Amino acid sequence: MNTADRLPRSPELMSRDDTALLVIDMQERLLPSIRNASRVIWNVRRLIDGARLLGLEIAATEQYPKGLGPTVAVLAERLGAIPAKLTFSCGECGGIFRRWAEQGRPKALVVGVETHVCVQQTVLDLLGDGFRVYVPVDAVGSRFELDYQTALRRMNSAGATLTTTEAALFEWCEVAGTPEFKQISQLAREQTPGDEG
Repeated sequence: MNTADRLPRSPELMSRDDTALLVIDMQERLLPSIRNASRVIWNVRRLIDGARLLGLEIAATEQYPKGLGPTVAVLAERLGAIPAKLTFSCGECGGIFRRWAEQGRPKALVVGVETHVCVQQTVLDLLGDGFRVYVPVDAVGSRFELDYQTALRRMNSAGATLTTTEAALFEWCEVAGTPEFKQISQLAREQTPGDEG
């Protein structure tokens, strides 16, 4: 690979060094009512696995776990301690974002539920705090399509970048031909869960 002739990397792109993953409220009592919940869980799990493989920072939150239960097991087993919150925005858990800023991670990929409530309010707060924010449309969910679509449009118009799980994984990886690329490719080739509702 000739790096001398290479174009500079676009600031629009995420990398493993400047990006962190935020998993919002993927809780067992919330998810049964979310459209395409199994696909959202699957994509969030792939992003957690990819982020761990590539060394990205990962944080998660739970909305009022006393009432809404813990994070679903397949994700919780991959995450560390998960702070609880009462506000819809994860801005209540500001220590997460101060740590990322101190580490030189000005970009956040935000996933979880619900798109039009906790995800949207968090994304807008992160944008307001100076983060560049990315939202994979296949790793967020709402109960109703109208809420989901409207939230995506609002976040996009406010400056968030819409993307997909697979695009994010390969953006973080950046280069083919490495052992990490082979593992990321395996995540990308996993069979998609069937569509729901």
